Amino acid sequence: MRPNLRGLLEIAEDEELEEIRQRRTAEIQEAAAKSLEEERRRKETDAAKKALSRATFTPEARQRLSNLKLVKPQLAQQLELSLIQLAQQGRISVPITDEQLKVVLRKIQASKRDISIRRM
Repeated sequence: MRPNLRGLLEIAEDEELEEIRQRRTAEIQEAAAKSLEEERRRKETDAAKKALSRATFTPEARQRLSNLKLVKPQLAQQLELSLIQLAQQGRISVPITDEQLKVVLRKIQASKRDISIRRM
């Protein structure tokens, strides 16, 4: 008796499909695990940054920074990280007050140039 060729092909296709499903499931699980790990790292980094911020800035200065983050998030984040690093290095006194932060912000704004183009 000859085995049914169509039946053998269907079995081979089923096995191949099952193998593809298993690989895809493993890929999805791996991607989910990586995503969870990245989220955990981000949360840890944020928690450490908040703790450093609490130690570096007075509540008023932190409030000013959070207000600035609403308007210019990139500038506020860069400024906060820079001031925290300077405080950790002992190059500026801690805690940084709201008045000190205002002075730094004025200096940053003064260093920017306004460029205007006039059409004639």
